[in-house]
Amino acid sequence: MLGHVAIRCALTAADLLLEGEHKIYALCRPPGHHAGRDYYGGYCYLNNAALAAGKLRRRGRPAILDIDYHHGNGTQDIFYDSAQVLYVSLHADPNFAFPCFSGYRKERGEGAGTGCNANFPLPLDTDEAGYHAALDMALDEVHRFAADFLIISLGVDTVQEDPLGGFKISIESFRRIGETIGKLGLPVMVV
Repeated sequence: MLGHVAIRCALTAADLLLEGEHKIYALCRPPGHHAGRDYYGGYCYLNNAALAAGKLRRRGRPAILDIDYHHGNGTQDIFYDSAQVLYVSLHADPNFAFPCFSGYRKERGEGAGTGCNANFPLPLDTDEAGYHAALDMALDEVHRFAADFLIISLGVDTVQEDPLGGFKISIESFRRIGETIGKLGLPVMVV
């Protein structure tokens, strides 16, 4: 039942973007980035961010920026061969962090989706300077894609001392992350 509520929340947020809202939050947990085409994992049974992107791609070019500590293997799986949705992820290096089998820099998409997937794996103890440098490169990918909408697949386990994370990002840094993303001037949905 709660999964249906989360889906409805994400799809309603997508509808509001299509109606002209510029900034919207879909307050559902989780964004669902470990749920793929035919599997679930990492506490994710349904991929709310991907479902919203599916709706938005009918009227434009959505990009998904995943800023969770862990790579969104499910979102990558769903759009890996699609040129209609860009997936960009900043995450811990999969050589030492879950899910350990995807999220490598060389994974750029396949078929029609070649070049529409970008991973920025970061080392353990990445600090704010390193994170923001990677964020700038990720946003360059969004700009290059000429996205019409931006979906943020939000995880806050990047904050220092999170028991599931390993970065050194302060809570205050999230304001700077938001301001940097806002400079793109795109309609933004945070899931």
